[in-house]
Amino acid sequence: MALPFLVVTFVFFYLPIYGWIYAFYDYFPGIPLAQTEFVGFKWFKSIASNPIQTEEVIRVMKNTIAMSGLGIVTSFFPIVFAILLTEVRTGWYRRIVQTLTTIPNFISWILVYAIAFVLFSVDGGLVNTLLVKMGFIEQGINFLASGNNVWLPMILWYWWKSLGWSAIIYLAAITGIDQELYEAAEVDGASRFRKIWHITVPGLIPTFFVLLLLSIGNLVNNGIEQYFAFQNAMNKDTIEVLDLYVYNIAFANNFPFATVVSMLKSIISVTLLFLANRLSKRVRGESII
Repeated sequence: MALPFLVVTFVFFYLPIYGWIYAFYDYFPGIPLAQTEFVGFKWFKSIASNPIQTEEVIRVMKNTIAMSGLGIVTSFFPIVFAILLTEVRTGWYRRIVQTLTTIPNFISWILVYAIAFVLFSVDGGLVNTLLVKMGFIEQGINFLASGNNVWLPMILWYWWKSLGWSAIIYLAAITGIDQELYEAAEVDGASRFRKIWHITVPGLIPTFFVLLLLSIGNLVNNGIEQYFAFQNAMNKDTIEVLDLYVYNIAFANNFPFATVVSMLKSIISVTLLFLANRLSKRVRGESII
């Protein structure tokens, strides 16, 4: 039964590793690899030997770690949302809220940017129009083309899109908590807050820590879709994360260097995963892999 999934994993995750060979050639798309000069570790050395490339890698690493760090710091949002949702006694209202907060997960980031454009564009955007008409500002503010404070809007858009979906696993974990614990607490006179704090939260902590440690292992894997949709010439310096940087470099005809950066990203991710696993085993006595 597991064989189809193993095949898919091999084809889409392990087979592409063959592409790492391009990092050792002075490759240009369209030219057969057999006709390309073998340069060994030239592109690896260029990260440290070329000051411009070194500065660029440091810049995107700072953006990547900052965005991932904000995601880790705010990773408690789904658990809080799941707890609040289960405390809603009106069934139809709870279902509506859960549906409305889950649907954005299935919206593409291009459509999310379209929504952001309608709300925050400098000309005709809803927010700017209201602020101008209410007299708070004299002219529209170009929110989407500003390089200042890009990280905060990005993490807010991320949670708007994924909060409901991320809470599903915690909702499932809550249903797995023994209901007799709540009944015993109610007999003892515990309030709703006390039952949440002493029963629900401890029951969710193991799940939270597993997901948290996996997030640490994926510290340099931000994905590309969100940042690709929101990037522009004004905010590129602060929004360009590692995955987007690899994409931009590859399509700027520096395919070997993009491959090198992608390789280093994979090595860092694997290293962080094993460190997170060791930390979990030391702290909780259980490993995640």
